[in-house]
Amino acid sequence: MSLITNVMDHSLDDGYAEAAARRKSAGEGGLPRTLRAKLGLAAGLVLAALVVTVGAAQTQAAAPVVAKERQELIDRIDSETANADKLEGTVDRLRDDVSARQRVALKSSGGSAQADLVGVLSGATAVHGPGVKLVVDDAKEASTGGDGTNPRETSGFSDTGRVRDRDMQRVVNGLWQSGAEAVSINGQRLTALSAIRAAGDAILVDNRPLVPPYTVLAVGDGHRLSTEFQNSADGLYLHALEQNFGIRATISAEGDLRLPAAPSVIVRTAQPGTGKTEKTEKTEKGTS
Repeated sequence: MSLITNVMDHSLDDGYAEAAARRKSAGEGGLPRTLRAKLGLAAGLVLAALVVTVGAAQTQAAAPVVAKERQELIDRIDSETANADKLEGTVDRLRDDVSARQRVALKSSGGSAQADLVGVLSGATAVHGPGVKLVVDDAKEASTGGDGTNPRETSGFSDTGRVRDRDMQRVVNGLWQSGAEAVSINGQRLTALSAIRAAGDAILVDNRPLVPPYTVLAVGDGHRLSTEFQNSADGLYLHALEQNFGIRATISAEGDLRLPAAPSVIVRTAQPGTGKTEKTEKTEKGTS
């Protein structure tokens, strides 16, 4: 009976009790490790859910304000776009009125034939007739070309495969010299006051940027104009650009080309002088 009583009173070995005491003194007592990990994970999930819930609530609360601000921005854009369209229409009407007044002034200053000629040469009136169509485009591989000694590269060109403003200047001047009566680039009519310049890599005609390919229309005797241009120094220059830098160019004679009038052209006509300067006239008046 004493053995049975001893077993009942000491069902666990003393070593288990000592191990439990050591874990307790080391702070490892209490819940098992797996249970603590599960509880920690559950607490983290609860915290994440709480953060998401609070964020969703704040977003929902701010949604009407954001929607209102977005709608106000859309309304402002629509309003300003409508105003810009209205101003553009006003500019077009004023431009047409100026063109009409210029034509009347030209006709009143001389005969109808002279007025038409002045209008064509100045670019104040739209023209149509035979001529040539010249299309100039960048090289397919615009980053190639040049060996470090070519003038195009040493003149500051970062990419010798691109058409530059000086190239278009030579092309246009060559067409004028070959007998062109009117010239336009990408729909922009050129006049005696037109400027072809560069802004970075873009070519500007009268401060309006152009996008390649550059379509040059020139009114004149199509076949003769094409032949003389290609045989001229500027035509040979363009051919050299094709051969050396891969710039693409095609020219063809056309039966009917239509060129628009240049916007806001101020036409001035010279008057024949008397051959006497203002100083001479004053001197004569003083001695008479």
